[in-house]
Amino acid sequence: MRCTQVLRRKGLSQSLVGLVMAGLLLGSCQQSPPADLETQVLEILRENPEVILESVQAYQQQQQQSQQNSRNEVVQQMRQSPAEFIGDSPQKGAEAQEIVMLEFSDFQCPFCEQASGTVTEFIEKHGDRVTLVFKHLPLVSIHPQALPAARASWAAQQQGQFWEYRSALFENQDRLGDALYVELAQELNLDMEQFEGDRTSDASITAVQTDLELADQLGLTGTPAFFINGEAFTGAVSLEDMESVLEQVTAQQ
Repeated sequence: MRCTQVLRRKGLSQSLVGLVMAGLLLGSCQQSPPADLETQVLEILRENPEVILESVQAYQQQQQQSQQNSRNEVVQQMRQSPAEFIGDSPQKGAEAQEIVMLEFSDFQCPFCEQASGTVTEFIEKHGDRVTLVFKHLPLVSIHPQALPAARASWAAQQQGQFWEYRSALFENQDRLGDALYVELAQELNLDMEQFEGDRTSDASITAVQTDLELADQLGLTGTPAFFINGEAFTGAVSLEDMESVLEQVTAQQ
């Protein structure tokens, strides 16, 4: 199981343009266009409602194909150079970075919380071969505390305490909020002035946005989502399932 949200994507204006162009094409046989173009297009659409459906379907197909091409390109890059996708994200495990496991997660997602323990167990067993990399994917439309929690974890990362903070957030998922973020930072003996400055900074937003852009390129709409050298799997999967993907990746090397 995983948490999902419907993402609003750019393109509504392009769809409307397509509808207008369809209307103009249908009316192009007229000697001279009427003065009110909007009235003309609306009349055409009323008389030919299938134009709307055809235009929307064509646009959706075009967008889906474009997204799939983008995803395939990124996945291929992951397979060839997995370390390139680490960036400034928190990481742990193997220093060689030859096998990289990207974890896209949301601190308010219950399935991410379930998966977090499995991920910890997985990296404890295979951290000599696998580099674990955490990527933020807050599903803000359904989880109001996902983004604030992500920013707080980023602030903890700036003081070298991301993984401890991550674990504490998942352990206290039912208490997410400003009071908890401060409490956990104090328990980890973080510099509170720096922590508050970091978690409310533009840099924290930029860091999360960078991960969101990669998630968008991969067409992700739910959490948790994982990639091991480009091999994808989603949801709160078992340790055996993770190890099966690792074996598959290892066999391909």
